Amino acid sequence: SVIAAAIHDYGDKRVVTAVTFTRKMGLMGSGKLVASDPIDLSEKVGPHAQRVIVDGHGESVIVATADGRVHYFFWNGSEFDHRQSFVPFEGAADPSIATIDYILGEVSLAITGKTGANDVWSLYVKPGTDNRQFGRIHQLEPLPSSPTCFSANVRNKAFVVGAPKDLSLRFSTTAAVRWQDSISYDPQQIAITGKYDKIVVAGSDQKLHHYKVVDPHPETSWKGLFGKVWYEGYSEPRYIWQSTGGTDDFEPKLSMINLIAGTLKGTFYAMLFAVPIALLGALYTSEFMHPRFKVFLKPTVEVMASLPSVVLGYLAAQWLAPLIEFRVPALLGMIIFIPLSAMVFGYIWTGMSPSVRSKVKPGHEFLVFLPILLLVGFLCWEGSGVIERVLFAVHTPNGTVGDFKQWWKAFSDVYPDQRNSLVVGIMMGFAVIPLIFTISEDALSNVPKALRSGSLALGASRWQTAFRVVLPTASAGIFSALMIGLGRAIGETMIVVMATGNTPIIDFNIFNGMRTLAANIAVELPEAPEFGTLYRTLFLGALLLFLMTFVVNTAAEIIRQHLREKYKTV
Repeated sequence: SVIAAAIHDYGDKRVVTAVTFTRKMGLMGSGKLVASDPIDLSEKVGPHAQRVIVDGHGESVIVATADGRVHYFFWNGSEFDHRQSFVPFEGAADPSIATIDYILGEVSLAITGKTGANDVWSLYVKPGTDNRQFGRIHQLEPLPSSPTCFSANVRNKAFVVGAPKDLSLRFSTTAAVRWQDSISYDPQQIAITGKYDKIVVAGSDQKLHHYKVVDPHPETSWKGLFGKVWYEGYSEPRYIWQSTGGTDDFEPKLSMINLIAGTLKGTFYAMLFAVPIALLGALYTSEFMHPRFKVFLKPTVEVMASLPSVVLGYLAAQWLAPLIEFRVPALLGMIIFIPLSAMVFGYIWTGMSPSVRSKVKPGHEFLVFLPILLLVGFLCWEGSGVIERVLFAVHTPNGTVGDFKQWWKAFSDVYPDQRNSLVVGIMMGFAVIPLIFTISEDALSNVPKALRSGSLALGASRWQTAFRVVLPTASAGIFSALMIGLGRAIGETMIVVMATGNTPIIDFNIFNGMRTLAANIAVELPEAPEFGTLYRTLFLGALLLFLMTFVVNTAAEIIRQHLREKYKTV
């Protein structure tokens, strides 16, 4: 269906009428265009209608009145529903409307007032309502005088406004004034070309004036890239990354905050998984393990660092994610019970008589604990259902059942995805562990033996020596290992691309995905038009990634030098 509306003058009264046109489509082609009877909208509008606008979708009619009120009618298929009436410049000295028209997409109205005010009102679902209504989403810089003409671009959300002795080019998404200048005439009519490269103005001097537009990236600004923006259709300003859409009137959303947050989130969970395992493993290998095992263990761990990240990403997406999707309680049980069993074993072992402990050679103790470790891990894995029923029970119409996913949904309002930050943290942590382990173990092994011998000679235990003498002395090297691992985690691409779902959201929930700066470049660059806005934004993302690693490495070097100076042994 198509809608047409008009204002008719009958003496001192103005009448607004609307007509719908329908055409039936059949197998033999389209039928005749049939017009409905005129529908009078004046009862709701009043006698002072000033301007009427019909959207190109054939859904709505906008009527502006002389007193500054805007009426919104929606065609529901049988009648015009008067959904809203509002005054855009309520409270102003003169609330009258100077110009009102749709911008590209016909979801938002650019409205100017007699005082020069310029607002953008957009359709969205307000809290407590079921239908979309207009709400103010942008307040642009006022013009110096009352506007007289308006033109919206058909390529993007830009529009140009003319006022006496003034022209202004503006962009709705970022609420920015892209260009504004004083002129020597009063504009009567104005138009901006479809290619967004020229403005043509018919002036009061009876001349056509041409202005060249050089504004290739109007969507970008400090606010558009790093600030909250109120986009069309949303009920509040948000950080959003959505570079492409399904229609030509799509509004690009290029917030870098989502990608920075995703980078920090992935790095945090990877380091949370990797650092305890790598550091404690390096400490045990250096201080307690027999050299015979160290000869085989360290090269094995170093070989892990050579695994291609694309292989790890494939394993994370196709093997690990489905494996742990319904076994999260088992992982939580391992996190709790494996360290607990190690502490209990250590306590019992130290309490045994020397005659029993002497049967195990120094440096071979882990062989005794290894079966216990495997047994505890097996029991946690097989007992996942029991843990789920005990700790993560949910009430359903059929009774109480153990369901971690439903429990987490009720707890955090987020249903766990199969590919999430937990999967990334485990697999990316697996990639980072060899770096941290190798460098930390080298730093610990290079601590002079005289320090260990002196500590032991003074009565310190091996644990006291390791934690109070060896660790502080090797702290500079250990810190370097952490920073190298952090740099690897920040710049990781393939694991994140393949195992997260690439959802560019700001959410530190471990069971949600994310998109990092590195992954975003890999995903978006093949589809980015060369030298276009998205193309340049991706290069900005690469620059931000470099700056993040540069700042981290610079700070790390300063701290490392401080630690080296503080704990130097010469």
